[in-house]
Amino acid sequence: MSVMRVASLCLLTLLTCLGGSAFAAEGSSPEEVLRTLVRANAEKDLATMSKLMAHDEDAISYTIGGRKYVGWTALAQDMQDEFDSVTRLEIPIHELTVWTRGNLAWFAMELDYIRYVGHGKDQRRIVLPLRETGVLEQRDGRWILVAWHESSRLAGGGMPEGTGIPTSPRQGIDGTTAPSDHANLSGEWEISGEWEIHEEDKSYTATLDRLGNGTYTWQGGRIRTTLFADRQWQGTWHQTGNDREGGFEILLSEDREEAKGVWWYTRVGDRTNIPERQWGGTYLWKRLTPAAKAIKGN
Repeated sequence: MSVMRVASLCLLTLLTCLGGSAFAAEGSSPEEVLRTLVRANAEKDLATMSKLMAHDEDAISYTIGGRKYVGWTALAQDMQDEFDSVTRLEIPIHELTVWTRGNLAWFAMELDYIRYVGHGKDQRRIVLPLRETGVLEQRDGRWILVAWHESSRLAGGGMPEGTGIPTSPRQGIDGTTAPSDHANLSGEWEISGEWEIHEEDKSYTATLDRLGNGTYTWQGGRIRTTLFADRQWQGTWHQTGNDREGGFEILLSEDREEAKGVWWYTRVGDRTNIPERQWGGTYLWKRLTPAAKAIKGN
């Protein structure tokens, strides 16, 4: 429901849906508010989500991938990044139970967060089976979401491939399982490579958190990691300064000190019909800060 990121992503989705200090229609029940939030999330309607979710500065929420959000701003940014990175979303609700006592309500929900990335024959469908719990409060006669927690329904808390940093064992072609690779991607990275002609000699510095999300020093750039497994690192980038966005795929070296791969555009201004991976260049990433030790297993 919320951020695969995964952003990104799932309960994030729900929460975002429930957005803030605004309001649902007068007389709406907690269940109606929740269903409206989920629908708004699926429609990538951040404005409606914001209206149904508390914007309290000290509000704390949790989602998959170890993400914690305090307040509304960081959550809203991750939600928007998730919306920008997918072609479309589907969020069917399988179970929803709501309890109400006075001006408080709490719920338990099971749903699938389904991400579609790419177009045509290259489109990928990624399903995240999730559980959601949370609390709503009636303020001035209107129900809003004030706290939530999201987790995976998969055994061991794992996530399907392509949804972010895995947390469960991966199965090899021989049927055996090996621990997932929980690399800490945090720190500063120098990014150089093959750019557009007028920036061919330019290199940038990216500052990332442990999950591989952060900013870089060109055109207000932001990076969001959507998959890291077996040193394969995939994600999206967005530049507000020149209104462009795209994706990348790189392979991290065994010593975690550098990564090589490719990048591409998915949008340039109003142009969105750009074939994926056909307009871009090559990447070379080098760590500028010491690599944190990768953790094997759970």
